[in-house]
Amino acid sequence: MSTPSRNSLELSNQTARFSGVTLGLGLMVLSVLITPLVDVFSKLATQTMPSSEISFARFVFQVLFMLPVLIMRQTWPRLTWHNTRMHMLRGGVLCLSMLSFVTTLRYMEVADAVAIFFVEPIMLTILSSIFLKETIGWRRYTACAVGFLGAMLVVQPSFQEVGGVAFLPLITALCVAIFAILTRVLTRHQDPFVIQVETGCWAALYSALIIAIGYGIDPERFAVVWPDSEGFVWLLGTGFTAAIGGLLGVFAYRAAPASTLAPLQYLEIVTATLFGWLVFGALPNALKWLGIAIIIGSGLYIIWRERRHANKPVSNTSGPPQP
Repeated sequence: MSTPSRNSLELSNQTARFSGVTLGLGLMVLSVLITPLVDVFSKLATQTMPSSEISFARFVFQVLFMLPVLIMRQTWPRLTWHNTRMHMLRGGVLCLSMLSFVTTLRYMEVADAVAIFFVEPIMLTILSSIFLKETIGWRRYTACAVGFLGAMLVVQPSFQEVGGVAFLPLITALCVAIFAILTRVLTRHQDPFVIQVETGCWAALYSALIIAIGYGIDPERFAVVWPDSEGFVWLLGTGFTAAIGGLLGVFAYRAAPASTLAPLQYLEIVTATLFGWLVFGALPNALKWLGIAIIIGSGLYIIWRERRHANKPVSNTSGPPQP
């Protein structure tokens, strides 16, 4: 009599794991479908507003959208501002990443900027070996080098078109990689939603300081522009899609292993290209498509190596800056 019971329990556990993975995959697909809209709304907003103002509005709206979630989950009392230094640093790199990426979108197409950004898992692999002491073999280092060369294939024609701005997505990628490492440390001790709100508050503060200091240096470039009704919609859309995309990513990683979900991140390049074509009528050229293919291939190889060696995945972020 014990054997059927044991088999039934094992079957129930397998069904639960399958349901969790299926849910996680679905949520991650939704996340990578929504996340490029953050970039689309940001690019639309750059037509009338400076990058620093867009970044500030994004973080303010994102925090406002997250607060009701904390209230409904009854986790708002956990906003105790512990680990303040970590949140300050995390908010700082997040602010810099957003500012760099929004500035990029003023001059580059969404698909090109996102493609360059996706060297982030490669940077995260290298930084994890340095700071988290994760074992990284020569094959994955080689994949990192190949992926970086792929990014250069996207950067090179973009550099000819827009100049040094083409390297800003690399700064964004480095900041997000550092952001991910800090996130690993914080999530061991704090609720993910609380972390997002506290980090968002610091990022908004840094953005406000950049606007104030920048205005004192160059009033014309950093002048605050009161958005018209259309501009307000773009800012609202930026904050809302960032909050929703981030939440979907959080729940996806709760439901399924990161190593299972990580390859889906590269769908974001496809959706970013689709949105860029639908909204701005822009598509990458043949050389950029080659670079995108190399970046995706090297990233998928790194993820495959991680899963094979049962390491904790390092490619566990979801796209351009998500607090």
